[in-house]
Amino acid sequence: MSTQPWMPGYPAQTLVTIGDIVCTAEEVVTPSGRQPIGDVMWTFTDMSVTSNAIPTWAIVCTVVFFIFCLLGLLFLLAKEERTVGYVQIVVQGHHFLHTVQLPVANRFQVNDYGARVNYARS
Repeated sequence: MSTQPWMPGYPAQTLVTIGDIVCTAEEVVTPSGRQPIGDVMWTFTDMSVTSNAIPTWAIVCTVVFFIFCLLGLLFLLAKEERTVGYVQIVVQGHHFLHTVQLPVANRFQVNDYGARVNYARS
């Protein structure tokens, strides 16, 4: 019988995976060790930055179409949302600490990781 949760034959079913953290109904399994799921405290920190900018294609289209007609200025109304950074998740228990930083590329990933942590807390 294998002791790794991602290997076939592991007796407990994986409920949620957050980076290299695996949660079952009974315990949290990390590279740092195992802890009963009721004895750990979760911390979720969003360290990403989201900004709105005019995309490059809109600037090029504005320049090209401005020469022919003034309608090219409408391309400047296009906006693109950019998210850079990472989220940090800390699992802490008695003589137990594991931290994982996961890169994010959009707000949906940030919300997904937050929902996974909330599910693991419950």
